[in-house]
Amino acid sequence: MDKMLEIKSISLSFGGIKAVSEVSLDLFPNEIVGLIGPNGAGKTTIFNILTGVYKPQGGSIFFKGEEIHSLRPQEIVKRGISRTFQNIRLFGDLRVIENVMVGMHIRTKYSLADSTFRSKRFRKQEDENLAEAMSILETLGLLEKMNEYALNLPYGDQRKVEIARAIATGAEVLLLDEPAAGMNPQESTDLMHFIRHLKKLGFTVLIIEHDMSVVMNVSDRVYVLDNGKLIAQGIPQDVANNERVVKAYLGGELNAKS
Repeated sequence: MDKMLEIKSISLSFGGIKAVSEVSLDLFPNEIVGLIGPNGAGKTTIFNILTGVYKPQGGSIFFKGEEIHSLRPQEIVKRGISRTFQNIRLFGDLRVIENVMVGMHIRTKYSLADSTFRSKRFRKQEDENLAEAMSILETLGLLEKMNEYALNLPYGDQRKVEIARAIATGAEVLLLDEPAAGMNPQESTDLMHFIRHLKKLGFTVLIIEHDMSVVMNVSDRVYVLDNGKLIAQGIPQDVANNERVVKAYLGGELNAKS
């Protein structure tokens, strides 16, 4: 099977400190992969490299066989990679449907003049965007909330809307940065079902997560970082029992919970 995303020996330093050191990892189509490690291990730095915010000082990144590590962030999104953030970045004063449609603007084909004068092309594109946004919300079980303001949604639903907006960019690969952050146990359990549903819909997911009961239960494979270096990889059960991983977490909770 061809790889969806391939990271080959990427490295990046800040002021002489190696944030990421020769890290390699792969994602295959329709796979959920967890990326874990203690605070400061380099996880978010890797997300920033993958999305073009940082350029690696060494190594390379391939998406569906094509090099992308030299591309700008908007070009990477257009290729089919989108992310969410640890801190929710929804527009609270916009409705759910409007937040999702914002994600589509990177793919719009009308000009500024079309938008200003609400041309026929503009109206046609907006109608198509609305229909697609509604389809995405329906597929994710959020359609009944389409007219609610994002700020008024429960925390767990806000996370789902943020993922829906990422999907609206046309993404095939979703990078989820701490999606369970701030959730109570019930919300975390609901999120696990939601992420599994994303896989059933055909998405490929790379997830950073500190909640081990989430990441160990949803991931097909897990990579572990410590001090910018990859120290372990494998299926969740093997990673949870790896001595180097347990030591890196200083005895923290790593066992998967059903």
